[in-house]
Amino acid sequence: MNRAVPTQAVPEFHTVAALIEARALVMHFQPIVSLADGQLHGHEALVRPTAGPWPHPDALFAAARSEGVSIELELACLRAALVSWSRQRPAGKLFVNLSAAALTQLLELQDPQRLMEVVRSRGVTPSALVIEITEHEHVRDVERLQHAVLWLRRHGVGIALDDFGDGRSSLRLWSELKPEIVKIDKYFTREVARNGDKLQTLRALMHIAETFGSALVAEGIETDEDLRVVRDLGIGLGQGYGLGRPQAALAQAPLPGALAVLTSREVAVLPQRRRAANHGGLTAAKLCRPLPPVSSAITHDEVFARFQADPALHAIAVVEDERPVALLNRQQFIHAYAQPYFRELYARRPATMHGNTSPLCVDIHTGIAELTSVLTSADQRYLTEGFIVTEGGRYRGLGTGDQLVRAVTEARIEAARHANPLTFLPGNIPISDHIDRLLDGGCEFAACYADLNHFKPFNDQYGYWRGDEMIRMVAQVITAHADPQRDFVGHVGGDDFIVVFQSADWLQRCEAIVAEFNLRARDLFDAEALAAGGLHAEDRHGVMRFHPCTTLCIGAVPVQPGDYRRSDGVANAAAAAKRAAKHEGHGVQVLGAQRAG
Repeated sequence: MNRAVPTQAVPEFHTVAALIEARALVMHFQPIVSLADGQLHGHEALVRPTAGPWPHPDALFAAARSEGVSIELELACLRAALVSWSRQRPAGKLFVNLSAAALTQLLELQDPQRLMEVVRSRGVTPSALVIEITEHEHVRDVERLQHAVLWLRRHGVGIALDDFGDGRSSLRLWSELKPEIVKIDKYFTREVARNGDKLQTLRALMHIAETFGSALVAEGIETDEDLRVVRDLGIGLGQGYGLGRPQAALAQAPLPGALAVLTSREVAVLPQRRRAANHGGLTAAKLCRPLPPVSSAITHDEVFARFQADPALHAIAVVEDERPVALLNRQQFIHAYAQPYFRELYARRPATMHGNTSPLCVDIHTGIAELTSVLTSADQRYLTEGFIVTEGGRYRGLGTGDQLVRAVTEARIEAARHANPLTFLPGNIPISDHIDRLLDGGCEFAACYADLNHFKPFNDQYGYWRGDEMIRMVAQVITAHADPQRDFVGHVGGDDFIVVFQSADWLQRCEAIVAEFNLRARDLFDAEALAAGGLHAEDRHGVMRFHPCTTLCIGAVPVQPGDYRRSDGVANAAAAAKRAAKHEGHGVQVLGAQRAG
């Protein structure tokens, strides 16, 4: 008769204090990986409550706070991490979390030299230990913490700030402690491949890290797409489930899929911001001319004399107690002043009688995007009269409609260089940046230039609104056939598009794009044009002739490492391929690269 072998029961602990007393804490380790080469930089020690009524670490620490043993739990985790780490004799660094309170108590209330003895007795060199400071918002005495950090540094222990950007982090603490490492909260890393705002935040943090001399760890990396973007940004270290999960046994390498991404020469397609930026902080202050105002007692004759004395003066503001009450426009005022009997009737009377008593007033801090609404408002007087610029309701100066139109136009042109306002696809600058990154990385890719055949007759016949619909259709079809993680789709302007393929099947994708667009574009023509196969319309020389229905053509240039040095050479070659496609009438025309262009 076989007898069951009794299993050793895991003791249950009902208080955190008892768990600490029994030294029954279980530690797992999550790898921290160098994103430049895929090598392991170290591991973070994470407690896992397996012997008590605590389902996860947060519950364990909440219970410790209620029992008043939070600091004791943190120090116990440190000891347990050192014990478990030393048994496995790993390479790299050991990262351990400690709050500022636990760290200062450890070094003030206990014998600090004993900490180093404990570290060395476990076979861990102090230079292999990194203390991650948590709970930044609870640091009330930064000076005490600085003393503790200085003592650790003297013994070779590294310092890191944990979860920077989670709402508790302090830029001041980063500046004052100047930690060797700062770990970026997972919020900014998660789905960064699809979020241009998060990408810009990571870039800003990289600039701060360079200023303070800190290395960055991007936490929360879970997908290959996010990993590729973070790697290409140049962030040095990464951590997350996509690189390796916490486990009792120390990982010897990142997960195979992550290692394949890190060693690949494929370049990430960086996400673009979908909304316009604030145009470098451009506000109404740029449009403000600090012209002296007048009081409401000024007469028509006095206003006329001012306009006569200054031919460049487009308007005069009427102000009482620093508050604008009316605007006298030059053109309108002089037109009224020239009327028969005007001077006899009104010369010595207040000029506000012929002014706009409800002028447009714009605060000096108003952004250019908000000012754009003036151009589309139902009341267009502001374009000819100009407007008053105020600050807190007080008069500061005048602006003109011409200035406003010029500033908005310049802002839109600059924005279009980054993102086309019709399709929201990246414009010329992001296109060039992406191609340059591919060239710098020695990547193989195909640069494809898409353009419409016989678009002008269509646009002239049906109007710009349907023309815009056709251009948006081009963007939709191209985007649908491109791999968003490998293929970059840009809108140069008008009906010109650039697609930079890293997908190996780029030629088949191009052919599918042309076929689908040519089929769908027919829905935009009326029945008469479809029956005739096209339109009778003037060509670019004003000659009436027949034009076939609009189709799409693509010129493509395969690029190998070393073919080109700069993005403009690639763009020129793609444009030449597009011209060949239009000339030959082919849907897709492939040309060879021009070496070292």
